[in-house]
Amino acid sequence: MRLLNLLFFCLLSIAGIAQSSRNWGIEARMKGGFLIAHRVVMGHLAQEHPFAAELSYVYRTNGEKKWHQHYKYPEISANLYYGSVGNTRLLGNFVGAYGMISFPFVASEKFRLHGKLGAGIGYTPKHYDEVINPKNVAISSRLNALIVLGLDAKFYFQKNWITLGVDLTHFSNGGAKVPNLGLNLPYLSLGYGRFIRKSDAYSDRNEQPIVPQRQFLFGATAIASIKEMFPTNEKPYGVYGLSLNSRIFLKPKMGWELSFDIISKQAIFGYRPDVQKTQWSILQMGVFAGYLLPLNQFHFVLGMGAYVKDMYDPDGKLYHRVGFRYYLKNGINLNCVLKAHWGKADYVEWGIGYSFFNLKKAK
Repeated sequence: MRLLNLLFFCLLSIAGIAQSSRNWGIEARMKGGFLIAHRVVMGHLAQEHPFAAELSYVYRTNGEKKWHQHYKYPEISANLYYGSVGNTRLLGNFVGAYGMISFPFVASEKFRLHGKLGAGIGYTPKHYDEVINPKNVAISSRLNALIVLGLDAKFYFQKNWITLGVDLTHFSNGGAKVPNLGLNLPYLSLGYGRFIRKSDAYSDRNEQPIVPQRQFLFGATAIASIKEMFPTNEKPYGVYGLSLNSRIFLKPKMGWELSFDIISKQAIFGYRPDVQKTQWSILQMGVFAGYLLPLNQFHFVLGMGAYVKDMYDPDGKLYHRVGFRYYLKNGINLNCVLKAHWGKADYVEWGIGYSFFNLKKAK
């Protein structure tokens, strides 16, 4: 309940920002698609086409921040979601809310092509239960992360627009409770929107980026999380990690990261319990390379890593990360990243890091 209250407060805040913006409006869209059975044991779940509806507050940035100009004045939205996910009897319907940022690849007065990325929370009353709903091997909790990646083509006329879109919508609890194979839903969408307030005036500020450009930034991030392993109804295990990283930002909207990861995933003790293990033997080490998308202090990260030490190999040799970080001006950064293995969530990496330089002096 506290999580839902916090989400509601955040949505109200975003809506308030939208109403104070020079360009804001409302959009409604319908979505239809299919459920991907990305594991063999999910084959029985994809029984029907999922359909969903969304209602959004949308506002277009106007240059009040320097990164607005770098990304051709992207759009930010607060979105409400409701829909089926491919099997109403076993999976139910989801209701959710998420924030979205849309970056224009093509931007003109009459047409925009956006790439979009969003994250929030989804709720379903139907989840795995070993007695009532044992065939739902995808979702084991009522509250789940909601992640959206996609493309939108928008056609503008006066204060109105029509949207044609394609996206991949993902639901999972990040491995905090099993089973958690997650739901991956490709959607096609059609929407209509209208600006409530529209202005063609744009600011042209010349502020310096918070994070220094064209220099290697060395740092470390401490990570903690929880994770369950099969069989179900077992206790959650702790996850602890340390990431030693080097980052460089070659342009205001592009950066790269290389890191060495040391991970103590206590849940491995529950994997093949007949094999005796020690804290050293369960220790995983990996090398990760990622692409960074900076929005001044707020950064997106997306990349892939490979284990160089993983004695029991519970999830394969490769892992992936998608998420975000927030940089403070004193070098501290906050980390919230989903670690996964080919579409199956492993756990959410909650962390705090430090870059070994002073951002104020580097500006």
